[in-house]
Amino acid sequence: PVDLIVSDVRMPDMDGIEMLKKVREIDGDVGIVMMTAFGTIATAREAFKLGADDFVQKPFNNEELKVIVRRSLERRKLATENRVLKKALRQQGQLSNIIGSSKKMRELFDVIEQIAGEESTILISGESGTGKELAARAIHDTSRRANQPFVAINCGAVSETLLESELFGFMKGSFTGAEQNRPGVFEAANGGTIFLDEIGEMPPSMQVKMLRVLQERKVRRIGSAAETEIDVRVIAASNRDLSPMVEAGTFRQDLFYRIAVIPIHIPALRERREDIPELTEHFIRKFSSRSNKAVRLSQDAIEALSDRNWAGNVRELEHTIERAVALTADGAEIGADKCAPHTNGAASLALRIPNEGLNLSDILRCLELDLLRQALSRSGGNHARVAELLHLEPHVVRGLIEKHDIH
Repeated sequence: PVDLIVSDVRMPDMDGIEMLKKVREIDGDVGIVMMTAFGTIATAREAFKLGADDFVQKPFNNEELKVIVRRSLERRKLATENRVLKKALRQQGQLSNIIGSSKKMRELFDVIEQIAGEESTILISGESGTGKELAARAIHDTSRRANQPFVAINCGAVSETLLESELFGFMKGSFTGAEQNRPGVFEAANGGTIFLDEIGEMPPSMQVKMLRVLQERKVRRIGSAAETEIDVRVIAASNRDLSPMVEAGTFRQDLFYRIAVIPIHIPALRERREDIPELTEHFIRKFSSRSNKAVRLSQDAIEALSDRNWAGNVRELEHTIERAVALTADGAEIGADKCAPHTNGAASLALRIPNEGLNLSDILRCLELDLLRQALSRSGGNHARVAELLHLEPHVVRGLIEKHDIH
């Protein structure tokens, strides 16, 4: 086993960049420091894209090289320790931020670890709230791109007129309001991973442009004649079955085959009920810590939560526990009544003050967040429509979204 390779970019038998590519095919973890007397920005960029730890310009000082080598070896050690930690978490039923020890989740973890090192495009399917973005992040975090950007965009939450500029960027003056050059998310994710959530909501005109980007690996900003090469891994997701959409002609068949090279399905929470106690405990710790409370779930509450069908999946479970913690006093037990299904409208405001009292600030914050999420979901993320639904000014809606850190 080799921890670190120090190599010249220009070698007698092989170009150093080609060597680096071959080494990466054999061992994705080995550290590499490239040296050159003919360094260019393009060469250095290519080396870093392929995972080089450092790039040394000749002539160099030996002591300087020793420091660089030592630093690279320390990074290798940290990377190894990180893998060991992830393996330990994996054995405890956790991968990245995904939690679950059920057979279905163990199988999912195995698939993620198996495909993380590949570069193929991935299509993640699953109902809303199952954790498709978490799965995409787990793939990114366990890949060689882990130290590069992970950029997510919800294709259904951006209007058709804005989606192109969000994806590909624009040049100053290309349209009203374009006051400066701005890269799109593809350029922002260069070297890393781009996550295209709800790709089934992408308009047909954008599907054509997306197909070309995936084929050519180049993007052109709005208002620019030049194309920019990109090196990104694309992970798409949809809560809808795209196959009937392909048959109906609402989703391009060629784009479907391009993004579904490796399909992954995230099981619904009702299909892995044995994970509910573990997930519940995780959310109890999360929201108890945030509220500075010490609360616990009663056995009746655990059984009631495990028996529910969870149409909103893990996201609904998380919101239920958040609300229950807010309605429970410090040191008290959360009963099954506080974990009852949430109702909309006036009935949701019919709260009773328990004998031990309650924290009004927490309840108001929870209610505000819940209604904001409902409005965002109903409007497809359109802020103007959210403002109409909640009878608020648009700038107030933007402030609330920032306040609650909603992405």
